Amino acid sequence: MLYVSQMQNQQVWDAWGNPVGRCADVLVGEVDRSFPPVRALLLHGGASKKDDRFIPASCVSSLYPSITLSVPQDKCPDYTPSGNELRLLDRVLDRQIVDTEGRRVVRVNDLQLARVGEQYCLTGVDVGGRGLLRRLGMEGVGQALARLLGRSWQTGVIPWEDVAPLHQEDPLRLRVSHDRIVQLPPADVAAILNDLDHHTSAALMGTFSNEALADALEESPTDVQVTVLSHLAPERAADILEEMDPDEAADLLADLPEQTSEQLLALMEDDDAAEVRSLLLYPEDSAGGIMTTEFAYAPINLRAGELLDYLRHSEEACDDEVMYYVYLGDEDRHLRGVISLRDLVMASPEADLNQWIDFDPVTVTPYTSQEEVAYTVAKYDLLAVPVVDPESKTMLGIVTVDDAVDVVLPTAWKKRLPRLF
Repeated sequence: MLYVSQMQNQQVWDAWGNPVGRCADVLVGEVDRSFPPVRALLLHGGASKKDDRFIPASCVSSLYPSITLSVPQDKCPDYTPSGNELRLLDRVLDRQIVDTEGRRVVRVNDLQLARVGEQYCLTGVDVGGRGLLRRLGMEGVGQALARLLGRSWQTGVIPWEDVAPLHQEDPLRLRVSHDRIVQLPPADVAAILNDLDHHTSAALMGTFSNEALADALEESPTDVQVTVLSHLAPERAADILEEMDPDEAADLLADLPEQTSEQLLALMEDDDAAEVRSLLLYPEDSAGGIMTTEFAYAPINLRAGELLDYLRHSEEACDDEVMYYVYLGDEDRHLRGVISLRDLVMASPEADLNQWIDFDPVTVTPYTSQEEVAYTVAKYDLLAVPVVDPESKTMLGIVTVDDAVDVVLPTAWKKRLPRLF
């Protein structure tokens, strides 16, 4: 395989063996393809940049072991960059990239080229130690040492199709990278944002939709959440908070300075702000402080088919992203029973649901401690527990198992568990 480091500063010869200049960079186009083709070489022709010129790849005969042209120097036209090319040495080498297959941030130590059909193409990125030794001219020493120790020495090459290059000053290619990264699970996106340097992370976040960024923030550590939100325009920060689950938004606002929290709440939609404000009234380590106000609630007197149809048209149910139970009661939100979504779906449409409804559900109050909530969830093997006001007997929200176990497991470990919802 050919590597860009083997071309850097190498003499370029024309078809008659005359020196043309030294290779200063390699330009590839169509970076969203699996094998972006080489479009041109940048040559240094003298002491001044005025002597630099771009040679089209169509005039290149070979790149290794020497870089030679297929035509005499005076027959080779200059190449005019269109602005869509990617300079490999200037923009990629030694930069941070995302390995979308391994879901990690890595550093580019070298770039792999190969002949594909009639043209040279970029095929992969070397992120291993071998790439560094190659650039230092010590690859042979490394191979000899590996043989001496009886170990195989693999190259750490990532196929280009699994690479998301990150250039905060290059909106076009940042958008291509965003399209690849945003398809990853939110927890992986959060880890990637956390591993990037501040400027690159901020530039990448600028390409995300509010919904995608909200999903990623919900999986991020508190310090990352605060940092991200603090560097966004207040209007966009408020929009992102609206996209987050109310309990997650409340937790995040509680970690911000009071003045900042009030500013963001004032910019949020009234209904969303009211939900979050209600959660902020409770102690952070209480059931009220960790509950979500988004849950499926329906009248108790419906048959199976009627209840399913009700849920399909219920705005509350549509907003419930963690639906596992359906909570049943009257129009004043007095909780009368609970049915699991599984039992509801398995029942025939005309079935009376009384045989599946739990008419004496386990509940907690908004001031129940988080430790007791976690104990209750574990004791009764629940995926969520309803929070009921002890005076009015109205249902306020639910605490899901992942939020309940926060007190038992550190947040960093909890976020590695499979999501049940």
